[in-house]
Amino acid sequence: MSGIEVRPATLRDAKAIATIHVKVWQEAYAEILPAETLKTLSVEKRQAMWREAIEYSEPQVLVALSGGEIVGFVGFDRSRDPKSKPTTGEIWAMYVLPSNWNKGVGLALWDGAREGLIEEGCTNVTLWAMLRNERAIRFYTLAGFKRELNTAKTVEMGGVKVEEIRMARLLN
Repeated sequence: MSGIEVRPATLRDAKAIATIHVKVWQEAYAEILPAETLKTLSVEKRQAMWREAIEYSEPQVLVALSGGEIVGFVGFDRSRDPKSKPTTGEIWAMYVLPSNWNKGVGLALWDGAREGLIEEGCTNVTLWAMLRNERAIRFYTLAGFKRELNTAKTVEMGGVKVEEIRMARLLN
């Protein structure tokens, strides 16, 4: 993981975060979502969304830099699941440029998010992953997350129904 810096995102990072968000969706979800949907993703709309998230710290956003360039980001905060305990955190989003996959960037982002959640008083953390996103599920499993039984849900993305599962782990 040498050479990877993780720091809190600033408003000036919103465009880079949005660009990564769109690029990763187009690459990682190419076999899951329709090509037409992926082509219509807008960096501008995502930039506005991430600017607001960064400004209001909802979620908290960290960026990973390699060689001075932003190559990934993570958004995390308290769990949005209505029945979760107040000590439950959630990884809302984590994306790394495909050119930086398998280089320790995701692990560095996860470490930063874990520290942030512990500082917030969280004792465990959850996340939602597309069941067909095998790369993400493999990464989260290696990071200590386990699938929670009976949490599968169907959501609509780009006109397609997608199965998601919740994964969880303790923070200590």
